[in-house]
Amino acid sequence: MAPYKILMYSHDTYGLGHIRRCLAMALSLRKSPANILIITGSLLAGRFKSPMRIDFVRIPGMIKVTNEQYLPLSMKLEATEVLEIRKKIILATAMAFQPDFFIVDKAPLGLKRDVVDTLHWLKSDFPTCTSILGLRDIMDGAASTIEDWRGKGVYDAMDALYDEIWVYGCRSFYDPIKEYEIPPYIASKVHFTGYIPRKIPSPEDVRSIRKDLGIRDDEKLILVTTGGGGDGHPLINLFLAAFDPSRGGTPKGVRVAVVTGPFMPSNCCQDVVKESKSFGFITLKFHRYMEALIGAAQAVVSMGGYNTLCEIASQKKPSLIVPRIVPREEQLIRAQVLCSKGFCDYLEPAELTPEILHARVLNLLKNGSAYREKMASFPFTALEFMRKRIQQHMKGN
Repeated sequence: MAPYKILMYSHDTYGLGHIRRCLAMALSLRKSPANILIITGSLLAGRFKSPMRIDFVRIPGMIKVTNEQYLPLSMKLEATEVLEIRKKIILATAMAFQPDFFIVDKAPLGLKRDVVDTLHWLKSDFPTCTSILGLRDIMDGAASTIEDWRGKGVYDAMDALYDEIWVYGCRSFYDPIKEYEIPPYIASKVHFTGYIPRKIPSPEDVRSIRKDLGIRDDEKLILVTTGGGGDGHPLINLFLAAFDPSRGGTPKGVRVAVVTGPFMPSNCCQDVVKESKSFGFITLKFHRYMEALIGAAQAVVSMGGYNTLCEIASQKKPSLIVPRIVPREEQLIRAQVLCSKGFCDYLEPAELTPEILHARVLNLLKNGSAYREKMASFPFTALEFMRKRIQQHMKGN
C-alpha cells in the first residue's frame, strides 16, 4: 500500500507545546502508513529528530505580544509582510504535496487567518483531502472563547471548511461543545480522541540522564519545567524563593533540576541560572529528550500546559501544577479538572506563596503513590483513535 499523505499545520508562536504535540501525532500516524509534512513557525523544529517519512516545512516565525498582536520573531519586516509570506508558503506546500489529510492544530483559522486560503483551496480544488481541526482539551474560559470565536468567524469556518474536529481530551472531563456553545450542526463533526500519550524512555535512558546530571541512585530529583519558558519566570522565581537555603533549602538527598525553556528572556534566564547554581540546583535551557528528564524525576513542578501534562502522566509522575491565568485561563481550568479527578495537585493563584509551595512540593515527594496509582487509568487513547480514523477514511467509511 502506498503511504497516505498527511499535511499538518502548527502555528507555533509561543512555547514548545504545539510542535511537540504535532510531532507525537506524526510519529504515530506515519505507521498508518503515511508520509507527513509538518508546517511550523517554530525555530526549534530542527532540534528534533526527523524520523523516516516525517519532515518539516518552516514558515517565518512570529511571536505573540498580546492575544491579538503578533510580531515577526526574527525577520525585520512588517507583520503584514510576514503573514503574507506565511500564507503563500502554506498554500504552495498544500498544492505541491496534495495531501490526503490536512490537520490544523489548535488554531481554526491559523495565525491571523494564514491558513484560510489553503482551506478554501482544498475545498474548491482538491476536495478529496479531508480537513481536520485538532483542538486541545481546553482552549480558554468559556466566555472569552465564545466571544473570540464569534468575533473571528470561527464557528463559520468550522462549519464550512472542516470535515472533522478532533478534541484531544475526554468529554467527561471537560465538554467544549457545551462550554463553548458549539451549535449542533458543528457538534456532529466533533470526535473526542482522549489524550495524546508520549514516549516512555527506557530504564537505560533514565539512568543515563541521571548519571549525566550527577544524581546518585539514592537521591530524589525534583524537576521544575515551564515548557518554552516565555512566561515561566514567575514560577521559577517562586520556586527559588520557596527553596532558598535561608528558608531551609531542600531536604538531604533531594536534588533539583530547573529547565528554563529556550524562550525565557535572556536577562531573566541569567538571573535564574545564577541563583539556581548558588543553591546547588541543576539548570538547563532546553533538553531534546524531555521525556527522559521527566523519567529521571520523582516529582515534577510545572505550569500545566497540555503537552507537559501528557508527558508527565505518560510516566505516572506525581506533579504539582502552578498555572498561569494570563493571557488565558486554560492551564488553570485544566489543573482544576485533573486535580478534581485525583491525577495531580495544583496551586490556586491565591495560594502562591513560597511557604505553601515548599510544603506542597515536599508532600508530593512523600505521598506521590496515590497520584501514580490514579494515573494508571489516564485516558491515553488519542493516537489509536487517530490511526483508526485515518484508515477508516481511506477505506471510504
